Amino acid sequence: QVQLVESGGGLVQAGGSRRLSCAASGIFFSINTMAWYRQPPGKQRELVATITSGGVPDYTDSVKGRFTISRDNAKNTVDLQMNSLKPEDTAVYYCYARVDYSKNFWGQGTQVTVSS
Repeated sequence: QVQLVESGGGLVQAGGSRRLSCAASGIFFSINTMAWYRQPPGKQRELVATITSGGVPDYTDSVKGRFTISRDNAKNTVDLQMNSLKPEDTAVYYCYARVDYSKNFWGQGTQVTVSS
């Protein structure tokens, strides 16, 4: 079993920045792709950014140039640096990890609210 614990959510003004962090713990051989998803109020969960075990990132179009995903394989962590935040970035943000090429795990979510 793998546990993912997110931190860093909160209230931020439009144009501001916030950094989310996620730490994985448990028993596993390898953590493969890690990602951040988000679920805006009243909407479905959507992919925000992914990063491979080799550190190659990818982003959904709406956050390109504003968000940066990074990971530390030694610490089993993944971060999401969010800059130039907009009210439409308001959502519950979830950490995701693909483990041992076969299992998917999610964090409990952390709320990010961007005020206009």
